Amino acid sequence: MNSKIKALVANRKPGYALEQAFYNDAVVYETDLQEIFYKEWLFAIPACEVEKPGSYVTHKVGAYSVIIVRGTDNVIRAFHNSCRHRGSMICKAKKGNNPKLVCPYHQWTYELDGRLLWARDMGPDFDASKHGLKTVHCRDLAGLVYICLADEAPDFDHFASIARPYLEVHDLNNAKIAYESSIIENGNWKLVWENNRECYHCGGNHPALCRTFPDDPTVTGIEDGVTPPHLQAHFDRCEKVGMPANFYLNEDGQFRVARMPLKEGAESYTMDGKTAVRRWLGRVPFADAGSLLKFHYPTTWNHFLSDHSIVFRVTPISPTETEVTTKWLVHKDAVEGVDYDVKRLTEVWIATNDEDREVVEFNQMGINSPAYEPGPYSGIQESGVLQFVQWYLDTLKRKSGPTAVAAE
Repeated sequence: MNSKIKALVANRKPGYALEQAFYNDAVVYETDLQEIFYKEWLFAIPACEVEKPGSYVTHKVGAYSVIIVRGTDNVIRAFHNSCRHRGSMICKAKKGNNPKLVCPYHQWTYELDGRLLWARDMGPDFDASKHGLKTVHCRDLAGLVYICLADEAPDFDHFASIARPYLEVHDLNNAKIAYESSIIENGNWKLVWENNRECYHCGGNHPALCRTFPDDPTVTGIEDGVTPPHLQAHFDRCEKVGMPANFYLNEDGQFRVARMPLKEGAESYTMDGKTAVRRWLGRVPFADAGSLLKFHYPTTWNHFLSDHSIVFRVTPISPTETEVTTKWLVHKDAVEGVDYDVKRLTEVWIATNDEDREVVEFNQMGINSPAYEPGPYSGIQESGVLQFVQWYLDTLKRKSGPTAVAAE
C-alpha cells in the first residue's frame, strides 16, 4: 500500500464516514481494483444464464475481460478473453452460444474447456497444448457463479459451506432469468454499498419498497450478537420446516446470510405485497417466509423470496461510476403472461434501483465539494455501513503488499 493510502487509512476517524479521496481519487480507485477486485472472489452470474453447453457470458472487471462458459461436460469454467496468439478478444458479444470458442482475428479455435484445438499455418514445431486459454478461478455455488482473478485464489470453501444450505432451498439451478437491467450510477462503488447497507434513507426515498420491506434497522444492520425476539421467532419458524434462517455474519465481515421477515402480511416485493409468480422457484413451504438476505463483498447482495429470487452485482467502472446489474430469477418452467407478469415482478426494484441511483449520485456530488467533511454514522441506523467500511479498511490493510499500486 503506498504512503498516500496508508495515511488515509491510518487517519480515518472511527465511527465517521471516509475521507473524500476514498470516493473520488484515481489512486485509491486503482488500489481498490488491485487489492480487492483483482484478489477477492466476485459474483459474476447466475448459473442458469449459461443454460447449455456452449452458452457463454462475458464480464469486464477493471482491465480484465472474462469469458464464463458451460462446457460439454456441463461444468462452468472461466477464461481470460484474450487469444493466446496475438491477444485479440475472442468473444465480442455480452452473451451467446458457440460450439467452440473461435478468435475472430485469425480463427484460432479453442474447446469449451480452454484447450487450443486448431491454429492455422503455425508450422510443424508448434505445440498447441502450450497455448490454451488462460483460466480464471470459477466456482458454482448452488446456482451462483463466482470468479477470482488472482493467480492464487483465497479460500472459497468456508463461504460455500455456510451459504449452500441457505441457498439450496431456492433451487437456483432450475431457474431462468425473467428480466435483467444494468444501470450506471455516477458514484463510487463504496457509496453504492454504503447506501445498500442501511435503510435510514428508505422512508424518504423508497415509497414502493417500503410497502413490503421493513425499515427495522436490525434487518439491514448488525445485531452485536443479540437477536431481537421478533427476529428469532421468525428464524425459528423457518428452521422448523428445514429452511436455514439464523443470522450469520462471517468473522472477517465479508459475507452475511439471514432469512429476514418482510412487513407483516407481505409475501414478496410487489405493490400489493402478494407473491409475483404463480409457479414458485424453490421449495419454500409458505408465502410469508420473508427474504433470505445475503451479501458477499465486494460485488453482490441478494434477495431470495418464496416465489422468485433477485441477484444484484456491483462493478466499479471509474472512481465515480459504478455499474449495478439486477436479475430477476423465476422457475425455468414459469410462463410469462401466465405464471407471472414482468411489470408486476420487477416494478418495485426497478423504481428502487433508480431511486438509489439518484441518492448515490447526489451523495457523490456533495462529497466532491471542497467543503466536504466526514460526518458521524448513526450507531442505531447505520451499523451495517460501519461494518462495511470496517471490512473495506481491514481488507485493504490485509491484501496490500509488495504488488500494491505505487503511484502517488
